[in-house]
Amino acid sequence: MKKTLILTTALVSLGFAANADVTVMSWGGAYGEAQTEAFVKPFMAQTGITTIMVDSDNPATPVKAMVESGNVTVDVANIEYADAIRLCDEGILEPIDASTLPAGSDGTPAAEDFIPGAVTECGVSTDVWSNVFAYDASKFPEGPKTVADFFDLEKFPGKRGLKKGAKAVLEFALMGDGVPASEVYAVLSTPEGVERAFAKLDTIKKDVVWWEAGSQAPQLLADGEVAMTTAYNGRIFAAAQNEGKPFQIVWDGQIYENEMFVIPKGTPNMEQALEFIRFSTSTEGLRASAQQISYGPARKSAMKEELIFKDGKTVMAPHLPTSPENMTNALETSAEFWVDHDSELNERFQAWLSQ
Repeated sequence: MKKTLILTTALVSLGFAANADVTVMSWGGAYGEAQTEAFVKPFMAQTGITTIMVDSDNPATPVKAMVESGNVTVDVANIEYADAIRLCDEGILEPIDASTLPAGSDGTPAAEDFIPGAVTECGVSTDVWSNVFAYDASKFPEGPKTVADFFDLEKFPGKRGLKKGAKAVLEFALMGDGVPASEVYAVLSTPEGVERAFAKLDTIKKDVVWWEAGSQAPQLLADGEVAMTTAYNGRIFAAAQNEGKPFQIVWDGQIYENEMFVIPKGTPNMEQALEFIRFSTSTEGLRASAQQISYGPARKSAMKEELIFKDGKTVMAPHLPTSPENMTNALETSAEFWVDHDSELNERFQAWLSQ
């Protein structure tokens, strides 16, 4: 009997997959569109498995709720690295046997082909993405150039867009206050460092427009509601390439991490879920994804040939978080830090917002 993989392009209730054999949940927007082209359509063509996509602003939240309620309707989910570690530790996710992942296209075993940290007990990286900040080049022809400029309301007047949460915002604030990327987590691990981060955010708090979904950041910029905003780098790239927006990314102070495919505990379709993950995280799958949106492949073999955007002319290397020229003052997200401090720092963040 033909197997069926179902993904949808809109967030729906937990009953959305009642008639589906397998459901995959991702983040939607330009990211979801890229995954549909890179993973879903080729997977359908090769396997005959019907494929649709479900969106969420943060797939980790509904996945945890499903498993805890015993009503698991998602079989594969795309979640952030720290969430993959935390939910695995909590028993929310199925372990994934790394030995079952395909070798690279050049024959390199998967364990050697994936970049460090890209395969965990319960997750396999789909890409390396980045929190950056961006601005409208038609309004600021000469800059900004550094993360400190984001906090300079005198030199660069206007509203600022920031994601509504502690993660990546506190690190960004410390780098804006002069802390080198290599020292951020050492500083943020102290009470004084936390105070310093919030003090820096205080300097722009009255001018901040908060966003929650990844699609909101480029829209705020396009609508002129903010002069500059933090954003997922792929969303800004997509707006510039696909819609012709005059957006410019500032890579200084970028905060990057792996995005992970995981399998919720109790999925009734374990084998189909694994088949989809093995296909999508192969050399060919990750190369195809990087040609759709500017997130770096998590396999070394996927970078051995020049990556060209789907327009057939744009070389992707300068637009990837992992390109050497973009890594000068870059910070890799510490999953361990956020597994340990997520609750307390987000409680503090919410209290700060209400002040």
